[in-house]
Amino acid sequence: MSRPSVHDVRGLRGVRQLSQVYVATEEWAAACDEAGIDIVVTEFGHQVERIGAAAPNVFFQVGVPYGTVVNADEALRSAFLALEQGASAIYCAASLKIVEAMADEGIPVVGHIGIVPSQVTWTNFRAIGKTFDEAKDLYRKMKAYEGAGAFGIEFEVIPEPIATALTQRTSLVTMSMGAGAGCNTQYLFATDILGENTGHVPRHAKVYRDFASRRREMYDDAVAAFREYAADIESGELPDASRLVAEHDGVAEAFAAFLDDRD
Repeated sequence: MSRPSVHDVRGLRGVRQLSQVYVATEEWAAACDEAGIDIVVTEFGHQVERIGAAAPNVFFQVGVPYGTVVNADEALRSAFLALEQGASAIYCAASLKIVEAMADEGIPVVGHIGIVPSQVTWTNFRAIGKTFDEAKDLYRKMKAYEGAGAFGIEFEVIPEPIATALTQRTSLVTMSMGAGAGCNTQYLFATDILGENTGHVPRHAKVYRDFASRRREMYDDAVAAFREYAADIESGELPDASRLVAEHDGVAEAFAAFLDDRD
């Protein structure tokens, strides 16, 4: 296998839904690759090159967090660096001018509508598209991303019928985070899938494991081990003879005499 291209991902629109996972570590990137996940997403600030190398058989999307770049030149530099480090595409929720600048350079860009975390001061964290006016606004924004040259778009917590209707009316690859099966991909965070999130779990997320409890057990075990280690040092139990290196016969005595001669 090898890393899929934008052409490959586009070719699967309408053929089957793709699996998509956000990861922050090499370990989970490698696990996604081995599990056959189609798309892995991370962002600048993580070990982009290492994460990409750990998942060489997936479509690798790297996000430029809102506020990290403030103009098109900075966006281009960041995007080119990510591509050099193995990215297949760039996620960007910045202005359409920045998206257009990257697209003009042939950089595959993914936009974002619905709940956009960097813009929730305008909407709060709630589903977007429940009203007719909001649905029309989503259509307008999607078409604006098309016009700017994006190749894909994330739909975050949009009512399923609206997201499906939008998907049917765009050439963009639509990536669903809580927007239903009418989109081209299904997207969740690794922390939710693995049950690492000890806070609020979004309604659209399905938890498959309880890593948080297992990590807590490991943490408690680590504390106990460190306490036992400190107690062994205090009691003289450690270090014991079995963990020490012995010198050859007579060396200690000869060395002591050597030192005495120099006092």
